[in-house]
Amino acid sequence: MINFKLNGVDVKSSADQSEPLLHILSNDFQLNGQKFGCGKAQCGSCTVLVNGDPLRSCVVPLSAVNGRSVVTLEGLSVKGKPSKLQQAFIQEQAAQCGYCSAGIIMQAQALLDRNPQPTESEVRSALDGNLCRCGAHNRIVRAVIRASKGA
Repeated sequence: MINFKLNGVDVKSSADQSEPLLHILSNDFQLNGQKFGCGKAQCGSCTVLVNGDPLRSCVVPLSAVNGRSVVTLEGLSVKGKPSKLQQAFIQEQAAQCGYCSAGIIMQAQALLDRNPQPTESEVRSALDGNLCRCGAHNRIVRAVIRASKGA
């Protein structure tokens, strides 16, 4: 049995401990913000926060989250309303197809948690490993900067 905190709630899973966390979140907890992209931790669409660190849930086994805290895109909302970062993405129209957005938002949230006032260069560097094929990169960076300013 694996015990962990999921979006602030204590949960348990009796699934195979080697099963990727991505599958557990989607299949057992019906959380679908994170997406399956490459399955090799290279695209970032499956990024979640584990104890505040951005990790690629497609390669993280369930056993790795025992006793830890997992936050998904759904866990960023506050009382059912978009977080400051999520709202900035809406305001900047920083998503086109939206497939990569959850992973990018989670990576950006980890950056803002570490560095509440990042420079544009720091934002670009932090998001460098997250792939977006739509070409929304500049709007994504603007959204992260907007969120850092509390706008």
